Amino acid sequence: MPLSRLYNVFFRRTSTFVLSIAVAAVVFERAFDQGADALYEQLNHGKLWKHIKHKYETHEK
Repeated sequence: MPLSRLYNVFFRRTSTFVLSIAVAAVVFERAFDQGADALYEQLNHGKLWKHIKHKYETHEK
């Protein structure tokens, strides 16, 4: 995408510029949050309650 096209699509109007920044921020936040959660799960695998609860729960009827 040439710079002139990028300018005409995203940066020429203030409303489009602000909207593109807001959308980019939401997408970045979502991707960062999911990446951090995946890293935390990987580093703590076998230590979290959801991984070890089968050892401590009893199934009473």
